[in-house]
Amino acid sequence: MNYHWNWGVFFKSTGVGSEIYLNWFVSGLGWTLAIALTGWAIALLLGSVLGVMRTLEEGWLARIAAVYVAVFRNIPLLVQLFFWYFMVPDLLPTPLETWFKQDLSPGASAFVSVVICLGLFTAARVAEQVRTGIEALPRGQVNAGLAIGLTRVQLYRHVLLPQAFRIVIPPLTSEFLNIIKNSSVASLIGLMDLLAQTKQTAEYTANIFEVFTLATLIYFVINMGFMKLMNRVENSVRIPGMMGGSGK
Repeated sequence: MNYHWNWGVFFKSTGVGSEIYLNWFVSGLGWTLAIALTGWAIALLLGSVLGVMRTLEEGWLARIAAVYVAVFRNIPLLVQLFFWYFMVPDLLPTPLETWFKQDLSPGASAFVSVVICLGLFTAARVAEQVRTGIEALPRGQVNAGLAIGLTRVQLYRHVLLPQAFRIVIPPLTSEFLNIIKNSSVASLIGLMDLLAQTKQTAEYTANIFEVFTLATLIYFVINMGFMKLMNRVENSVRIPGMMGGSGK
């Protein structure tokens, strides 16, 4: 392959003020991280609640959580995204519909839609991880906690959840990495995230190899950096004798 790489293309002017093409990547990366972090906050909170519900003795709560998980895990992410962006606004009360369609900028409305979509989609996956973590704990801990007078809320708050979250750090890390990668669907509804800025830069410069190589490296560095960080967290909080924990 006789291709002449031109990495200097990122420092060329876009023709818009003093912007260079590298600025587009920085802007896109900002949107990508904002989507991932906000969506993850929703997913972790809601997923934890659903995961707890799936382990409760109250059957109706467990069934509600099970239905939620089944629905959101078995509908493709793109279908859910288009549902939240194109259909849900039309189902809102008129003031909210007007606010979403007219008062918000196109970027803001797309951001709201994709964050809700990714948050609810990933919450179903987080719920299963949290449920698995709770069920991995010895049943005797539940009985002991109830025997000493802890309420169900106190039992989960002080005994079960602190241990369960330490056990499921690796799968939760994978889910967070997935939400970063899944954030690229935002480009399909007009949000200029990293993928959208990459495609736009490729179209403007025709330097496809350089542009997509840089985008690939950015995604790789972000995910690898976070994975290394969470590996250190996992090693520092792992429970001895459980899920690969040291027996020391």
